[in-house]
Amino acid sequence: MEYLFRGQSERSDMGNDIDYADLHDPNAEYTMRELSAETMGVTAKRGGGRDVEITDVQTTMVDGNFPWTLVRIYTDAGVVGTGEAYWGAGVPELIERMKPFVIGENPLDIDRLYEHLIQKMSGEGSVEGITVTAIAGIEIALHDLAGKILEVPAYQLLGGKYRDEVRVYCDCHTEEEADPDACADEARRVVDELGYDALKFDLDVPSGLEKDRANRHLRPGEIRHKAEIVEKVTEEVKDEADVAFDCHWTFSGGSGKRLADAIEEYDVWWLEDPVPPENLEVQEEVTKSTKTPITVGENRYRVTEERRLIENQAVDIIAPDLPKVGGMRETQKIADAANQYYIPVAMHNVSSPIATMASAHVGTAIPNSLAVEYHSYELGWWEELVEESVIENGYIEIPEEPGLGLTLDMDAVEEHMVDGETLFDPAE
Repeated sequence: MEYLFRGQSERSDMGNDIDYADLHDPNAEYTMRELSAETMGVTAKRGGGRDVEITDVQTTMVDGNFPWTLVRIYTDAGVVGTGEAYWGAGVPELIERMKPFVIGENPLDIDRLYEHLIQKMSGEGSVEGITVTAIAGIEIALHDLAGKILEVPAYQLLGGKYRDEVRVYCDCHTEEEADPDACADEARRVVDELGYDALKFDLDVPSGLEKDRANRHLRPGEIRHKAEIVEKVTEEVKDEADVAFDCHWTFSGGSGKRLADAIEEYDVWWLEDPVPPENLEVQEEVTKSTKTPITVGENRYRVTEERRLIENQAVDIIAPDLPKVGGMRETQKIADAANQYYIPVAMHNVSSPIATMASAHVGTAIPNSLAVEYHSYELGWWEELVEESVIENGYIEIPEEPGLGLTLDMDAVEEHMVDGETLFDPAE
């Protein structure tokens, strides 16, 4: 089989032969914040096999419960690093766009290369959004690659361990997700049969009492229905498991406050994203109005945005999504900022095993790690994408192998690729 990366896909039938790596951007060409090794004068020889150059960057999109974008960075030393960007359309093209900015660079200079990409892509939206996500995919692959070159696990690049294993919370679903009893039954099954002691359920589910989907207002009956879900689930598992509830930024400020107030009497681990993310003042008001712990963060980008939640104390638990927020070092910076306010970190995660393990490496390297999400327990082949075991009894044991400590199963990746996608080159 001929392997092609996404930027070289055969698209003549679609009339699309765009080479994203060659797109013209005058901002990127004359930026005064050019941070390439050549511009910065980073030319000193490095001993111990550390004189390594990046030769290629490739992507393959896998059709999981989300369309995961896997990233591979190749070097002249034959060492390959694997990462993952948060899912979404346009991410592979952005990664292809950035490839010329890292070719020839030493992959060990992770922080400089990250800032280099942020600056080079500033005209194309690297403040937030999918440009940050694309850069994060490269950054995670650089950590895997650097760990392999230096023969240390990725967490060691972040400062070392606080713990040997990281707790995982299971995002739970049922065919009758609006039925409180069905949710309670699923909570019992996940605890007893799958071994998790941390769970999350959705609260933005239909109650049958809705009048208008657009106005974000919760009627009294809707709040009673959501409170009943909370009651049934928390009473079912009691002290056997912590349980969080997700609202997916659905409700108005007033409704968010009323909902948080209605569930204060129950043992809620946290209430996640009760209001839309754009208005920080509303978020702060909701958080400070209730004793129910409020968790936010997956829709903010980089530490520059997350820190506003932290410094305004608009959040009780911060929930960055590592391959979305900017990568491993950026997530560690967020955790450092949160630690100054004694705020724990519960990493949002809807990724394949690659970014899940990257989150776990960060989770072991920060003091305030609470848990990492697992969103694919209904997907029977999730762990087949890699050769190693990832989650055991609700925890991820941090590998001691170099890099992320995972090996892609290329046959499984190829089997589950998005229709029309092509497989990147295998490692040498």
